[in-house]
Amino acid sequence: MSTQDGGHRDDAVAAIADRDYRSAGDRYTRAAWRVLSDPRPGIEPFAPDPKGWIGAGLQYLAIAGICYRVTGADARATRRGVEGVAVSRDLAEGFDTAVQHACLDEFVADFRAIGRMNDHEAAYREAADAYETAGADDRSPQYWGTTPLFEAAAAPIKQVARSLANGEIAVEWEDLHGSDPSDPGRFLAARANYKRQRFAGLLQQAAESGFLAAPRGTTEYSTDHHRCPDCGSTDVNWVAESTLCLRCSRPTDPQ
Repeated sequence: MSTQDGGHRDDAVAAIADRDYRSAGDRYTRAAWRVLSDPRPGIEPFAPDPKGWIGAGLQYLAIAGICYRVTGADARATRRGVEGVAVSRDLAEGFDTAVQHACLDEFVADFRAIGRMNDHEAAYREAADAYETAGADDRSPQYWGTTPLFEAAAAPIKQVARSLANGEIAVEWEDLHGSDPSDPGRFLAARANYKRQRFAGLLQQAAESGFLAAPRGTTEYSTDHHRCPDCGSTDVNWVAESTLCLRCSRPTDPQ
């Protein structure tokens, strides 16, 4: 995403590669605060925005909480969850479409799951109901699903899931969305329903494993120019300013 994070996201990804998840959480938090205060040129954080660039700030705050969970700093993860709920609700005042409000409800549920709050399932049901109520508007549900706000809401579960899938994509577009875009409410409500069933469990597995993969960027398989010194893989993930092993998210060496 092209947002103004002050370079902190790059540093966060590098910290993940070093398995320093506490530092990664701190860097993601700083990235979140930067984006939430000034998302990108010409975009005001509290003004209507059809793309929803402010979502990147919520995404980074969510991943910060995940980093803290993985490193065992549960109290900090909970604080990020509480912050995320409050910020998501506050930002809703600036959006003027019901479907974007529903996406912010989805973020609220995510933050409750990340912070291990016991009402996250109810929050996902509320988000699904909000999507159903929002229904159709002048944009297709596929359009909304590819805006920065919606992609930001999908990113945390995708990153956690690939941590448990040998670096592969483990949550696809089809998993998060319904099968019939002619029914926009149900098409988008599937996002919240899928997360209600899966996200908390994936978070717990990642916390128990003590491992979080880097986000997936540009990838190449079976290269002849890089080999991971840790696991030996020749599959590469270029993300942020780092060149990482696709499998274990460690820095990979050129050959």
